Amino acid sequence: MGGLIMCSLFISTEDVNTQESEQTTSKSYEDLSRRDVRSLIFHFLYAAEAFEYEESVQSIIDSFNRGFDLTIPHDGEIFMIVNDIINKRNELEKIYEPYLANWRSERVSVCTKLILLFAIWELKYTETDARIIINEAIELAKCFAEEDAYRFVNGILDPVSKEFRKESTIEH
Repeated sequence: MGGLIMCSLFISTEDVNTQESEQTTSKSYEDLSRRDVRSLIFHFLYAAEAFEYEESVQSIIDSFNRGFDLTIPHDGEIFMIVNDIINKRNELEKIYEPYLANWRSERVSVCTKLILLFAIWELKYTETDARIIINEAIELAKCFAEEDAYRFVNGILDPVSKEFRKESTIEH
């Protein structure tokens, strides 16, 4: 399934019918790359934010499954990660706020905020290398946030990741 561009992972069934390419656009959930999975998580977080967290993650996933010909399980990794980030969003926001030099958190765009929340969640709750997490967050920002947001994301996540590394060394 390699070669999918994260920014264009989703093609609606209507778009599929109008494409003149012979390339198949149907995606099996099992064939998604880690980058595609991150993109899905971002999209679900964005949808939850758009619904002001009043729509269930299950309902949002059902809509995506119908609209984009995917089968994302309700008991799988994506569902659990999205739920966890939503439930911990206030705690995760407090982690990056001290690094907003001369910025108020209200000034951070929705997309940038969601990318930061997701990346900080990964830094805190997974064993994934910080460089990979930061790189993937930068790629999400290049696709979905403002033009220079990727620099802002990098500028926040770099010191946050160093702080987490320092904390984990002290604990061991």
